[in-house]
Amino acid sequence: MSGFSFGFAGDDIEDDGQQQQPTSQLNNAAPQTAPAATTASAFPVQGKPLLPPTHHDIDHMLSRLPSKIAYSLLDVELEEGKTIQIPRRELWDVRVQLMAEDDGSNISETEPGLGEHDVKTGIYEGGFKSWESSVDLVKVLASENAPTILNRDPCVLMELGCGTALPSLALFQWAMNERKSGEKQPLTIVLADYNPSVLYLVTLPNFLLAWALSQRESTPALAEAFSLEDEIELLPGVVEAFKEFLTSNHITLSFLSGGWSPEFIDLLYSSGILSNPTGSVQTLVIGAETIYSPFALESFAATLLMILERERKERPSGHASSIIGAKKMYFGVGGSLDDFVNRMRGLGASVEPLREESEGVRRGVVRCVLS
Repeated sequence: MSGFSFGFAGDDIEDDGQQQQPTSQLNNAAPQTAPAATTASAFPVQGKPLLPPTHHDIDHMLSRLPSKIAYSLLDVELEEGKTIQIPRRELWDVRVQLMAEDDGSNISETEPGLGEHDVKTGIYEGGFKSWESSVDLVKVLASENAPTILNRDPCVLMELGCGTALPSLALFQWAMNERKSGEKQPLTIVLADYNPSVLYLVTLPNFLLAWALSQRESTPALAEAFSLEDEIELLPGVVEAFKEFLTSNHITLSFLSGGWSPEFIDLLYSSGILSNPTGSVQTLVIGAETIYSPFALESFAATLLMILERERKERPSGHASSIIGAKKMYFGVGGSLDDFVNRMRGLGASVEPLREESEGVRRGVVRCVLS
């Protein structure tokens, strides 16, 4: 398949890295070990080898974080005048880390996702940026009373094609707030992105940031961590405090990379990731901007259906559903929300529209459940 690129006007809500990297950070960034290179495409393309499904150990991922993480806050307006602030690692800070790891080589070649293009099929993986449909998902989750459910029942959350993971971060923040009082129900969060670099460089750092900003007043290890504006310094004890918080609050974070496939499902259910919780479990699968081409749509729909069927089999007393956000049409590549809805209904699922955005690029959010 030949490569091509296209732009989504007004579509990328990420600051596109126009800020200059501070010279001091460029000089002081400690060398890290980069994720292993692969001959497979950095972006799932039909007819090309796909990255194999891989489970990434969170302790190993945490050990590879830099000494500081720069961030910004995204304000998402919810209903009734409420707002949630979601932290995201700055793109320029990711570039700083990659330059330190790659000895100053061309970052656009090392990680094309940090360049100027929105999408270039077969080359650019869009997980480093935040897309508008992920914000739509945050709004829908808030309106669906997700914060209350998180502390009422054992929950499993899976975000496929997570990238910066805005919807999962919102749920994580709500779960932390709910756990300040009452019983703490088990919560398993599975973050899956095709590109392992996305998980290492933005997904996990964003979760650590969300925890730190939420717990900074009550966690001694964070007392000096925010001495610099819009940065967190990973002082001794910060990472351990993060891990202890997850354990004591019965929250499990798991990270998977690789292509959507039956092998991905096998890894998800055979590796022990989803062994807990059990019983009357609420399982929610979410995804934003995952159906941008017919190839991606087909593999995503098949994977989503396999997860819903497996959840029904593994946890018959629970309930599994999915909430998916996407553009009405991906011009130039052929994917569309209507095609996804038709495909899921053709596979036997029930699909219900939840939200539609007509301003700017037309988008929608739908719920899918097994009939």
